[in-house]
Amino acid sequence: MSPIAQVVSGLLQLFNILLIVWCLLSWFPNINWYDQPWRTLDKIVRPVIAPFRRIIPPIGNIDISPIVAILCLQVLCKLIISVL
Repeated sequence: MSPIAQVVSGLLQLFNILLIVWCLLSWFPNINWYDQPWRTLDKIVRPVIAPFRRIIPPIGNIDISPIVAILCLQVLCKLIISVL
């Protein structure tokens, strides 16, 4: 694997981890998203999740858009690695 592919893969994996942490933190209602470091995490993740939330409605009270985003990012990662 080329160095560029390794960097891209690493960044996408880091974003997936941030997305999972963001999802887990959303279960805690006492998190103040206006305080640091939560604000930075929210500013990184929310722009990626927003298009998925517009397309995929919640099922009951469960938002599955982060799951779809993670799957799409994994497919994108594989596609980019295969091209590079």
